[in-house]
Amino acid sequence: MSRGLVFLFAAAGGTAVGNLYWAQPLLADIAGDLGVADHTAAWLVTATQLGYALGIFLLVPLGDVRNRRRLIPLLMAVSAVGLAGCAVAPGLHTLTAALVVVGLTTVSGQLLAPLAGDLAAPDRRGRTVATVVSGVLTGVLAARIVGGLIAQLVGWRAVFVVAAVATLALAAVMWRVLPELPARPPIGYGRLLGSVVRLVRQERTLQVSMVFGATGFAIFSMFWTALTLLLSAAPYSYSPGVIGLFGIAGLVGAMAAQNAGRLHDRGWSVPAFGLAWTGVAVSWAVAGAGATVLPLLLLAIVLLDAAVQTQMVLNQTRVLALAPDARSRLNTAFVSMNFIGGAIGSWAAGELWGVGGWTAVAIAGTAVSALAVVLWAVLRRGTTLIPATAAPVG
Repeated sequence: MSRGLVFLFAAAGGTAVGNLYWAQPLLADIAGDLGVADHTAAWLVTATQLGYALGIFLLVPLGDVRNRRRLIPLLMAVSAVGLAGCAVAPGLHTLTAALVVVGLTTVSGQLLAPLAGDLAAPDRRGRTVATVVSGVLTGVLAARIVGGLIAQLVGWRAVFVVAAVATLALAAVMWRVLPELPARPPIGYGRLLGSVVRLVRQERTLQVSMVFGATGFAIFSMFWTALTLLLSAAPYSYSPGVIGLFGIAGLVGAMAAQNAGRLHDRGWSVPAFGLAWTGVAVSWAVAGAGATVLPLLLLAIVLLDAAVQTQMVLNQTRVLALAPDARSRLNTAFVSMNFIGGAIGSWAAGELWGVGGWTAVAIAGTAVSALAVVLWAVLRRGTTLIPATAAPVG
């Protein structure tokens, strides 16, 4: 894994996962164009994440038994077709269906993270995986920035045209640069999926990491979905371009979490994980106080993204250390649960917004984050937050 290849993996993974979030800063524009309510349009993000969770479960395990040099570019190409469908969708139902296709196929980022773990030297595995995972999460934020600016200039449909072209171009690049790996013993598809379930059942560390991962992504998705609704309404009434620029504050937070992989390599994963979750709870409290105070809101964005990304990187790096021969399947279990949590977070944002606006969202986010800190405190003295070696999985 050369430095250039690591960053190409991060860029490709970020682009793939960013495809899930193009619609998020555009919800108000899409709702107005298609004639639906804002909270109804929020279901677009939920549908995309549910499609992604399904794609993770059905397709990512193939990374342990199929040629990833072919599989990854193929999935990216199909995702580009789905994005093109979004650009020409005539109504909400068609757009939702196209986004589900995008979610189902834009899973290449979750194939690249285990591949990076396979190719990296053992003493650099934590930071290598962390760089790729950071790229994936940074792509979520970059999609909001770029999507908002493009929509401001030429409309929301052009966002999906640009995304389709970029994804197709990256598919061609990955086809040329991905290395060939030795063939692995074949496993029947049914047995392959069954082994994912078996891994979850036998690995307590994986179970706990899945709970934290789903909670973290629910918090992350709930915040950014609700933030779009907050900034679109009075007193802000910002355009999609301005709303997208708030992703820059998120990128600042994401950059602050770049060294999380080094903490794992040095054996500091467990205390850093608890500190990150404490930061998530604090950021939600700041966000609640900053509903109409823009500096506080920006501070909350930076704190939240730094803390969420740190715990995500530590969590995923810990999971990928469990069983080298089953990294794609471990990632399948972990990320599927993450995006189920993300879908729940997007749905909860719309429902809580309808009940009590930003205040209701902030109270829920603070409460869930505080519960996660309590859970970490209970588990930190055991072995469930420390990677063990899994039994071989067939």
